Amino acid sequence: MAATLKDIAKAAGVSLATVSRVLNHDQSLSVGDETRQRIFSAAEALQYSKNKRRSTMPTARKKLAIVQWYSESKEQDDLYYMSVRMGIERQGQAQQFEVTRIFQNDMQQIATDVDAVIAIGKFSPHQVQDMAALTDQLVFVDDDQFAAGFDSVLTDFKLATAKVVDYFWQQGIQAIGMIHGLETTTDQAVQVVDQRLLSFKAAMTAHQAYQPELVFEGDYTGQSGYEMMKQAIETLGDDLPRAFFVANDPMAAGALKALQAAKIQVPERVKLFSFNDTSLATFVYPELSSVRVATELMGETAVDLIVSRLQNGRKIPQRIELGTQLVERDSTK
Repeated sequence: MAATLKDIAKAAGVSLATVSRVLNHDQSLSVGDETRQRIFSAAEALQYSKNKRRSTMPTARKKLAIVQWYSESKEQDDLYYMSVRMGIERQGQAQQFEVTRIFQNDMQQIATDVDAVIAIGKFSPHQVQDMAALTDQLVFVDDDQFAAGFDSVLTDFKLATAKVVDYFWQQGIQAIGMIHGLETTTDQAVQVVDQRLLSFKAAMTAHQAYQPELVFEGDYTGQSGYEMMKQAIETLGDDLPRAFFVANDPMAAGALKALQAAKIQVPERVKLFSFNDTSLATFVYPELSSVRVATELMGETAVDLIVSRLQNGRKIPQRIELGTQLVERDSTK
């Protein structure tokens, strides 16, 4: 017997209306990432399928591998990449793909007969070559491989960061600090520079206000955000800037914790503006202002690029850059 929406609602512990709106991608619905994941996990476990949805793909089911550069456990700590993957899986299901998840770039898990690959995260040239050897239908999300000849779906870091700088500038805050991240590809071959740092440097330099001593480097985790803000408090003292731009929500939450431990009021003494706007931004107090990234749309767009390649035989690579939205909350008000 086929699973129903009622079955999914019972398994996920939510209302029937919530299940219906989530599975129909209702963008007006405000629901946390964990709830969404619980609903989709329940739907997958119950082998739910929407019979009324027509596929634009050929009758034969194509095999799509999602290569996530994070491990499954690390993905749980970074809802940004989880949300991208969920967007891919939803759109992949709508297009009747047979989807396989590969975590931590474990290439040995990819079937040799895969039809297409969508890679999420950052990859070295060698890793890119390994994936390209499996299939010509290859799309990268959050990694600009356009120059190498591959479709790429990206976020507009430059404009988003400039908007954050201008936001503080309009409040009369000209000394702005930053906590950014540095990562390495899973094969340890390439160090990945934070594009938000480069954009921050450019935006502040345009105002002739960039101060390198106000910039601190972490690793995108909440603990590093805490440690970097603690270091800023100790080294800068009374010169601690009135505002910080933080590269992601976990680090911003850690930075907020360090400020509170030092009894520095947010936003009265220091304002925080984060990036990604995952549900974590609203789980802390005060809630974090954050740049909202269209993570689910990034995933959906990647699938659409695969579809266009398979259906139309497109060979010319495309580079799609999605816009962002500034969401103001109590950490900057």
